Amino acid sequence: MAQRSQDWWLQAQRDMETAAENRANGRHEWACFVSHQAAEKAVKALHLAHGQEAWGHVVARLLSDLPEPVPEELISSGQVLDNFYVPARYPNGHPEGAPFEHYGPIQSELALRHARDILNFVNQTLAER
Repeated sequence: MAQRSQDWWLQAQRDMETAAENRANGRHEWACFVSHQAAEKAVKALHLAHGQEAWGHVVARLLSDLPEPVPEELISSGQVLDNFYVPARYPNGHPEGAPFEHYGPIQSELALRHARDILNFVNQTLAER
């Protein structure tokens, strides 16, 4: 199997740019979701760099399953981002209202911060390999 970790890492970085653009354009629900995607892809890149495949979309679990120790605060960051995976996209993710009505600058700032923390960890870990 071809080594694809770099492809996943590059897409994670591009997703972070997209999340920031969405936030700047007031698309806070998409900034939250794409922040989750950036973190997910970054962690999957790290799994691939270790020669293991990772499945699923739960960032906290993906982080926990890494072979190296992961700081607890990053697991918590993953848990925050995991809350944006479904409800930020689907109207039935909340009791009422469209997703965009439930997300604003506070949520998107939080999502971007947590995703950046995870990407920084992945970047540092990949650089040490």
